[in-house]
Amino acid sequence: MKLSQGVEWGLHCATLLAVAPEGVTVRRDGLAGHYGLPDAYLAKHLQAMTRASVLLAMSGPKGGYRLARPSGAITVLDIVEAIEGAAPPFVCQEIRQRGTGALEPEQCLKPCGINAVMTRADQAWRATLRAVTIADLVDQLPPGVQERNRTLMSHPG
Repeated sequence: MKLSQGVEWGLHCATLLAVAPEGVTVRRDGLAGHYGLPDAYLAKHLQAMTRASVLLAMSGPKGGYRLARPSGAITVLDIVEAIEGAAPPFVCQEIRQRGTGALEPEQCLKPCGINAVMTRADQAWRATLRAVTIADLVDQLPPGVQERNRTLMSHPG
């Protein structure tokens, strides 16, 4: 499975917003500049995260983004699904019922072993991502990074 770079960007932006001082919003260009990302392309991902209620977008001169919920209530899976969608990566086409080797429909009442293993893998992957929150990622930042980023977010520009 391959995820777009937007997932990495979204996770880093959410982690940065999690350490912003209470009530502070961070402008999109501030987020883009902090990570050296193209502003217009980052906008697409921030909008997707806003539509998914991961972020709140505030307009106006003091506008910007902030987390829509506490960082402990936003999972890595929330952000992956906001950016990539929630559709499973494997969709069984039931090819065992086609071609010269086609099985009879009554032989296909249960998912095949391939479908079953892919479904279990997807469920395990999602459970792993669901078990990690943005707060957990903040806790894993190297020493001093939370404080440095909090200071930067207090004095953007």
